[in-house]
Amino acid sequence: MRAYFQRFIARIYLSIEQRVHLFEPRILAISLIAVTAFPLYYFIWRDIFPQPYENLPLRLIGSALFCPLLFIKYWTIPMRRYLSIYWYIGMTYALPFFFTFMLLKNEGNTVWLLSSLIASFIMILLLDWLNLLVQFVLGVSIAWLAYYATTSSAQVNFITLESIPIYLFAIILGSIANYSAEMLEQARLRAVLATASNIAHELRTPLLGIKTGAIGLRRYLPALLETYQAAKEHGLLVTPIRLAHLHAMNGVLERIENEADHSNVIIDMLLKNTRLDGFQTEHFTVCSIACCVKTALQRYPFVSEKEKLLILLDHETDFSFNGIEMLMVHILFNLMKNALYHIAKANKGEIWIKMQKSQHGNRLIFRDTGTGIPAEVLPHIFNCFYSWSPINDSGLGAGIGLAFCRSVMKAFGGAITCKSELGVYTEFTLTFPPTEAK
Repeated sequence: MRAYFQRFIARIYLSIEQRVHLFEPRILAISLIAVTAFPLYYFIWRDIFPQPYENLPLRLIGSALFCPLLFIKYWTIPMRRYLSIYWYIGMTYALPFFFTFMLLKNEGNTVWLLSSLIASFIMILLLDWLNLLVQFVLGVSIAWLAYYATTSSAQVNFITLESIPIYLFAIILGSIANYSAEMLEQARLRAVLATASNIAHELRTPLLGIKTGAIGLRRYLPALLETYQAAKEHGLLVTPIRLAHLHAMNGVLERIENEADHSNVIIDMLLKNTRLDGFQTEHFTVCSIACCVKTALQRYPFVSEKEKLLILLDHETDFSFNGIEMLMVHILFNLMKNALYHIAKANKGEIWIKMQKSQHGNRLIFRDTGTGIPAEVLPHIFNCFYSWSPINDSGLGAGIGLAFCRSVMKAFGGAITCKSELGVYTEFTLTFPPTEAK
């Protein structure tokens, strides 16, 4: 029974986190509405359209709960670990608890019947099916207890009881709708990731054949070219080959090998990126960020030496973090791939990688001066399957690379954020909790 309860709590917490990630770009707007609407409607219901009962302290508590969320972008990593729980508490107070309590105190009058119904629909929009049921039961139960505790002759109006079937119908129907939508989304996610994984695996065999053939040809090509030259010098009848083509042969096989290596790295990235969750912390070790950056730069298949020279690295700082080195390398692969693409698209730019160490948290800053990201796109770039490139753009991505980066950084106990100015720069900041090397 205890194990079942723990799994149930873990399931609730996971769904809360997923919803918070989904609505994080809108948390500021929702919080601003809550902070202003709580006290504003006190004066509306007291002075303009007087209601039987109002409670300013209760409304001020609601405003105070959402005030910290107005400054969410300044929250530190330790604070962000509690964002999901804080958001859950705030929404439970603001919607099911507050509206049910005020409905009971106002003896089920029309204003609060309609207000409570609207609150129910807001919950349906903001919550998944499981948390909708849990939060509704929790908030309503606490509201009833508070009502009986604060009312000397507590007596529930029949009209209030009459409305219960309506709310139950709305909540149950909303839960069913949300459950169906969640199942469809999960099925879509599994299908897309499975397809991507299968394609990646299927590409490995022909790539291996291409690379093996190129290696074999490169091994024997010098001897063949020497034989060709000797045959010409001795006047034998051979098909003439232009000198430019002879020189080109020396480099073409090496380019084929490099392209095969590049494709294999992209396949590795794709396979890694399809793992958006489920990283096991027991496999974590203490890693050096400088070693991860060095490995990424050594292994990334740059198209040319000129492309590699675009990356400027700060070698002076190093710090440790608990995680998996290869996952960190693939985060850097994703960032480099995106940055190099946008630099090529803008026909200008460089990449700066800088590491910063402090007692409150360590950071890796990855900045490129390519095309930048539009302001309206920026809040969504870490969402799974979100890609803002034009549909006819050959660089169109699957929209899972940055979602993978966020998932890995969260597993490491850190975070990844982005700021950008269109046409000027894009800067990713990877923040790690301070870790003592073992």
